[in-house]
Amino acid sequence: MNSTKQSRTRNAVDPTQLCQFSFSDGRQCRMFRHQFHASFCLVHAREEQQLLAEEEIGQELVSISGQFRTTTDINHVLGKLFNLVANGRIPARRAENLTYLAQLLLYSQKHIRYETNLANEDMGAWEETVRAAYPSPQSEEEQETESEEETVDVN
Repeated sequence: MNSTKQSRTRNAVDPTQLCQFSFSDGRQCRMFRHQFHASFCLVHAREEQQLLAEEEIGQELVSISGQFRTTTDINHVLGKLFNLVANGRIPARRAENLTYLAQLLLYSQKHIRYETNLANEDMGAWEETVRAAYPSPQSEEEQETESEEETVDVN
C-alpha cells in the first residue's frame, strides 16, 4: 500500500507555512505555522503572548510616585497585585515572592525615615520627602489661574 507521508522538511513545504522563530544558535523552528498567527507555530505564539503579558503586568505594577519611598506607594502596588492574582494574570508563586519583597520594603520604611531625618539634621525632613513624592492637588482657582497664564503666554 502506497501511503504518502507529509514531510516537514523545508524542501517539501512552502516556507510561508513554517514557523518563523529562530533559535539562538541560528536554527529555524520546523513546526507548521499556527492558523491564527501570522508567523509562529502554536508553541512560539504562546511564548510571545506570555512575554507581552509580562511586560504589560510590569507596567501596571507601578507605584503612585514611581518609586517605593512610602508605605502608600507599596500598599498601592500591593492592591494592584491583589487584582492581578484574583484575575489569574499572575501565578500565586510569583505573587508570594512579590509580597515578600513588599514586606521587606515596608519593614525598611522606619529606617529610611530615621536616616532621612538624621541626614538632614531635621525631624521634619521625612515629611518634606513625602510632600515631594505626592504634591498636593491644586484648588480649582489655582488651576484656572494657571490655564489663563498659559493662554496669555501663547498669544
